[in-house]
Amino acid sequence: MKSLLASARCIVVKVGSSLVTNDGRGLDQAAIAAWADQIARLRHHGRQVVLVSSGAVAEGMQRLEWVKRPTAINELQAAAAVGQMGLVQMYESCFARHKMHTAQLLLTHDDLADRKRYLNARSTLRTLLDLNVIPIINENDTVVTDEIRFGDNDTLGSLVANLIEADALVILTDQQGLYSADPRKDSAATLIQQATAGDPALEKMAGGAGSSVGTGGMLTKILAAKRAARSGAHTVIASGREKDVLVRLSQGEAIGTHLRAPEMKTAARKQWLADHLQVRGKLTLDNGAAKALREAGKSLLPIGVTAVSGSFERGELVACIDAHGQEVARGLVNYTAVETARILRKPSQEIEQILGYVDEPELIHRDNLVLL
Repeated sequence: MKSLLASARCIVVKVGSSLVTNDGRGLDQAAIAAWADQIARLRHHGRQVVLVSSGAVAEGMQRLEWVKRPTAINELQAAAAVGQMGLVQMYESCFARHKMHTAQLLLTHDDLADRKRYLNARSTLRTLLDLNVIPIINENDTVVTDEIRFGDNDTLGSLVANLIEADALVILTDQQGLYSADPRKDSAATLIQQATAGDPALEKMAGGAGSSVGTGGMLTKILAAKRAARSGAHTVIASGREKDVLVRLSQGEAIGTHLRAPEMKTAARKQWLADHLQVRGKLTLDNGAAKALREAGKSLLPIGVTAVSGSFERGELVACIDAHGQEVARGLVNYTAVETARILRKPSQEIEQILGYVDEPELIHRDNLVLL
């Protein structure tokens, strides 16, 4: 098996907290210097690299001399604000040894959920890459709330891969890759060397979080690979403890778990729709409507909706659920929740009579809808 990174020209690399902070005891300068060395070698060979790095909270705790990770959101945000200074300073100095510039980007879900800000972020990232600058990305923990946070940098890494339409996402962790079972509990567990991103069987194999420092378990990595595959990005999950892991992967060596993206990739606008982490409501579909969306690529009409939940306005994102509770699609709805409740199960030609006006005959037009 040859590494999926062998031919990748644009790569998003995510490194977890334990790989840059001595397992939570402040920043590991030697480790960060090693990441900078490897990325510099990739850049020398014409690869574009975006680095998504955890570690701000752990570094902030060390600077503030906090022994125990706080649970209060304001204290976590304060630690992140303090630690982000040290994290970026460390990366800047390590890359400077290679005469390379870095740039800091702190993102929130709101930045990527808003179409205009999403496009601005993509333009900025692409410009930085064209200028041979290494973008260092982290979640903006100082302003984000639990309701709208990415939750982990695996998710953020996959969204960045979609944002810039990268060829590959590399998730570096303290495990060798994805195993058939939790290797800490099952001695018969075997390393899965290759699979297809989005395979439902992978999610069943994935365990929970295994580190007291980070927030991401193997399941988040599987879901990140599934999300990254929408834009055609392959994913590699590998151990960051492997010597020169990025260089060896780029040279074709098979290390860790390789999750290949299906041949078909989703159009950029529909990637953006699918990547919204927060939906404002749910529409339950009858069997006919679910089939029309899945198999025929049709728009969603009011007559095919049996129930509506949530509070949403026109143009907001809603989930389309089949009769079994399975999410079929997401899309931008043409009517408010109140209006949708009034016109569900009705033919489109009756919308004007019921509401007094008609914006669109479809509840969600197929151009504003993405299948999941």
